[in-house]
Amino acid sequence: MEYQVQIQMLVARPLAVVRLRASQAQLSAVIPQACGEVWNFVRAAQIKTAGRHVAIYYDSEINIECGVEVDEPFTSDGRVIASATPAGRVATVAHFGPYQLLSAAHQAVTQACRLQGHALAGPSWEIYGHWTDDPTQVRTDVFYLLK
Repeated sequence: MEYQVQIQMLVARPLAVVRLRASQAQLSAVIPQACGEVWNFVRAAQIKTAGRHVAIYYDSEINIECGVEVDEPFTSDGRVIASATPAGRVATVAHFGPYQLLSAAHQAVTQACRLQGHALAGPSWEIYGHWTDDPTQVRTDVFYLLK
């Protein structure tokens, strides 16, 4: 797949998340489980403005936040907390296809940044589009915060 990496300015997007740490090998199980936990919380809390699922990767130790976009305040249950996506200048790309091929999108962004002289600030994140049974149409937007 050919990727078109773009540089954009983004504002923070409010989230309901759980924080956790996982190994690379655990991500494919941990992220859906954590997003499901937050989605169940959002339904139980009757948050009407919930959006797409999100996973934020803060560092190479894989400290992450997984959750759901929200547009209204809510009361934490101690596990699900309020957070937000990072704000600022980002490098981003849209990936269409199965989640197991997302690493190519991440490589495209980091390679484009390296070639264009953009320094990465640390956090990266994925926003998962709404599910479709056609795996070629599953959209995931990948973001890297720039210095």
